[in-house]
Amino acid sequence: MSKTLTIQPITRIEGHGRVVLQLDDAGNVDDARFHVFALRGFEKFCEGRPVEEMPRIVNRICGICPWNHHLASVKATDGVFGVTPPPTAVKLRRLVQMLSWIPDKLLHFYFLAAPDFVLGPDCDPATRNVVGIALANPDLAKKVVHMRQDGAMVLEEWLGKTIHPIPAVPGGFSRPLLEEERKNFLERTKAQLEFAKFTIKFAKEEVFPKYLDTVKVLGVFNSGFIGTVTADGTHEIYDGKLRLMKPDGTYDDFSYDEYTDHLGEMIFPWTYVKMPFAKKWSNGEFSMDLESPKGIYRSNSLARINVCERMSTPEAQKELEHFRSQFGRPAQLTLLYHWARLIELVNCCERAIELLEDPEITGRDLRAKVEIKAGHGVGCVEAPRGTLIHDYTGDAQGLITKVNMIVGTTHNSAPINMSVKQAAKAVIQNGKYDQGVLNRIEMAVRAYDP
Repeated sequence: MSKTLTIQPITRIEGHGRVVLQLDDAGNVDDARFHVFALRGFEKFCEGRPVEEMPRIVNRICGICPWNHHLASVKATDGVFGVTPPPTAVKLRRLVQMLSWIPDKLLHFYFLAAPDFVLGPDCDPATRNVVGIALANPDLAKKVVHMRQDGAMVLEEWLGKTIHPIPAVPGGFSRPLLEEERKNFLERTKAQLEFAKFTIKFAKEEVFPKYLDTVKVLGVFNSGFIGTVTADGTHEIYDGKLRLMKPDGTYDDFSYDEYTDHLGEMIFPWTYVKMPFAKKWSNGEFSMDLESPKGIYRSNSLARINVCERMSTPEAQKELEHFRSQFGRPAQLTLLYHWARLIELVNCCERAIELLEDPEITGRDLRAKVEIKAGHGVGCVEAPRGTLIHDYTGDAQGLITKVNMIVGTTHNSAPINMSVKQAAKAVIQNGKYDQGVLNRIEMAVRAYDP
């Protein structure tokens, strides 16, 4: 007799979701879906609001990556008003983005992903969590908590808030970085870099090698990838051009305001999340068929690591070269998202140090004059969970008339469904499953950090 299995809630992810599995009469997986039930409709709330309010509103969309929504929004607002921020303001925006990514990366690796790898996917769920990690290695746990808290506190001490930030304004940045603050933050960020280097070394030596067999099979399928790069193809997260790579490694580069020429968006009645796809690859066709996918690409850390030619900093570049020597380019194994995330952790620490050592970072020319007018702007940054696009149109009174957003995780909606289905087919056969088997399906979701 056929049967429905529901995994709800999926634990140790940023948002909310459930997995529903359909088993056939033989107890094998016939279909699998990842359901998202968060409200889709934020764009509609924004219509009629003053354009300048957008960077202060959209940081409520996500409590985990509000800085990235704030920055994508202020870039779109700059575009609507046709204003270019001063160089120091752009550097301060870049700095806050780098500083916000550091505790985010630590959160995912140690709090959300590590219990599966350090304690094992079959461990009792009651202890397969961050508390279990703390009991297994209390000294490391104390260090992790301290480093993550200190990373967050740098932003709060400087700008008053760790979440729901408001320092970036149309045309610039609202508060300078004082010299005393710069010196203080520089020393603390150097400590973050040393911990980042320890973390990736620990993961490569103590964590990933034990599970390479699982990495090679769980949630695996071939897809394309999207991410931001500089003009010469270097890894970038604040500003550059979008690179959309096909599964064979060929790619198209395009500017942010050309995204609608390359990406389409699908909706389905069984989930609230929309599903972007590469419409130019398939003449507008979309399919999540594991044997014959159409228009499927992925975002987030593994995608950025795949699309770039190189990292922008020396230690991260060494890690990228080692990664590619092991897995090639593009790397398709889904659980490698965790490894790619740590390469980016090292890069963020190095970039933050570079910015804090830049003499211009304490400059006082922070704002360009802004005049209200009708216009259109597309702001894009890389959020930890993927390419984040804010697309605004404003009228002559400075009011929003149209908004479209593609949030980082949204790019991975279809890929998560496909990884869940592939993983479920691999681990559930003839109706046999237990909590460890179901947790392996959750691991395929957690890799995307949705």
